[in-house]
Amino acid sequence: MEVIVSTVADAMLSAFFRSVFETLSSPDFLKFTRDEQVVAEMQKWEKLLLKINALLEDAEEKQTTSRAVKLWLRDLQHVAFDAEDVVDEFATEALQRKLMELTQASVSSHKGWKKFILPSRFRAINPNSIIFDSEKYKIKEITERLDDLDARKNYLNLVKIGGGRSEKVLPRLPTSSLVVKSRVYGRERDKDAVINLLMDGGEMGVVPIVGMGGVGKTTLAQLVYDDERIKTSFELKAWVCVSEEFDVLRVTKTLLDAVASDIGKLEDLNLLQMRLKEKLLGRKFLIVLDDIWNENYLQWDLLCRPFAAGAAGSKILVTTRHERVAAVVANRVGYHLKQLSNDDCLSLFTWHALRANNFDGYPNLKVVGEQIVKRCKGLPLAVKTLGGLLRTKVNRDEWEEILMSKIWNLPEERSGIIPALRLSYHDLPSNSKRCFAYCAIFPKGYEFDKDLLVLLWMAEGFLQQPKGQMEDLGLDYYNELLSRSFFQQSNSNKTRFVMHDLINDLAQFVSEEICFSFEDGDMLNGDKLCTDVEKIRHLSFSRKQYDVAKRFGILCQMKNLRTLIALPTCMPPCAAYCYLSGDVLQNICYQG
Repeated sequence: MEVIVSTVADAMLSAFFRSVFETLSSPDFLKFTRDEQVVAEMQKWEKLLLKINALLEDAEEKQTTSRAVKLWLRDLQHVAFDAEDVVDEFATEALQRKLMELTQASVSSHKGWKKFILPSRFRAINPNSIIFDSEKYKIKEITERLDDLDARKNYLNLVKIGGGRSEKVLPRLPTSSLVVKSRVYGRERDKDAVINLLMDGGEMGVVPIVGMGGVGKTTLAQLVYDDERIKTSFELKAWVCVSEEFDVLRVTKTLLDAVASDIGKLEDLNLLQMRLKEKLLGRKFLIVLDDIWNENYLQWDLLCRPFAAGAAGSKILVTTRHERVAAVVANRVGYHLKQLSNDDCLSLFTWHALRANNFDGYPNLKVVGEQIVKRCKGLPLAVKTLGGLLRTKVNRDEWEEILMSKIWNLPEERSGIIPALRLSYHDLPSNSKRCFAYCAIFPKGYEFDKDLLVLLWMAEGFLQQPKGQMEDLGLDYYNELLSRSFFQQSNSNKTRFVMHDLINDLAQFVSEEICFSFEDGDMLNGDKLCTDVEKIRHLSFSRKQYDVAKRFGILCQMKNLRTLIALPTCMPPCAAYCYLSGDVLQNICYQG
């Protein structure tokens, strides 16, 4: 097992699998795995995991376009969950043994028992029992499932990635400075605000535009770049689409190509920067760096060295999704771009769907069109995506089909919002990915408290902190997600936070069959959930004033449920008056 853990720790493995196998190497586990058959099975795990581990990064990126890969990863995740259950059984046995040793050594009063609280699901276990027989069977079954996963991987065209990220299946389209002004809605105030920041004199400065994916940062930068005030104020202008890979050589070369007539075939960074410095010397310039992800200050500093030659008042306009990127590149507070108003979204939608300014010519589509726009929650890229899908359709049934469909089921090659949001998820550190996916337990629009969320992550074992406080690590993960616009501050309560509906959809997508929010009118199909309920591990429900037992009948089918969270539908003090009936509690405890 130690070989497994060291290999896993060095590999680019997801946080979930890493934490599982770190637990498997814990002293409590090893203490109870001295049985020869168990050791033999663990050695089989080692060999299989080494082979599977090398393919995980490629599989994670391909799952969004390959259902077979997605199913393979899902099955692997369930195996990992079941492996963790085995570890829990051993840990519980260890706790019971420890309890027996302490009580035998100190036969005193019952007060000693109060120091130890066992989970209800394990109270019926005889502390003197040996759990090897049942656990041997489970371990062998897990080995067989790993064998099956190992065989299936040969048909998925997965490749080993020895560092770095694999190429995206669908590369992102580059951006340019061109924009059709008449087809941009609701951004005049934003444009004026950014221009005012750029027109501020003084030394060369950086102005970041910060916002979630799909909110229109590039469009705003295009409007600013093409404005007459900018054209008359800046002698030189250049636009570079940077995107994920922050290549100083490429960006420098593109900038030089924009301001010089002929750069030849220069490939040396020093020569390129010297040439760029000459072209910028004493001239007032505006450079737009669109879609920056890089948080490395040294790389940014290297790129900016030629810019110091420019005249006073020169500016760099940056668009980014990350607060941290803005903090690295800017010497001022960034401009935070908000979602569009519903009216502006309607105008944008009708143009892309109907080539019209309103629904006057299509009154039969007005109601369903307005509902589609509301789903987009102010994200112009989502509005344009759905409008574009309906551009050749004027049948109401086709519009209702789009309204009822999940955005993640739409054809990706025709949708810009799916890659845009998915890219934000893939760029997350692995530990943050797991914490974000867990947020699928929150229903859409639910306002949560950050401290409570961190406590939930702690309770689930997501926060592995050898030194220091787990709360501090949890706040780091939370701030990471907040800085990348996965969370937003609530408009009604500044102490609480919420996820945009499409970000909530993303969380549900990446945590499929693992985390669910249980809503009466949403996920029920007859008396069954619209999924494989045995796969559900984490479940939440919105509390009502009185919850009756029949509402929770589905719980008896959730054999692997780990977490059941009651979310208040209102803030305190009214939330204190929401109760679970005695029958509900009795059934839940019985099932446990």
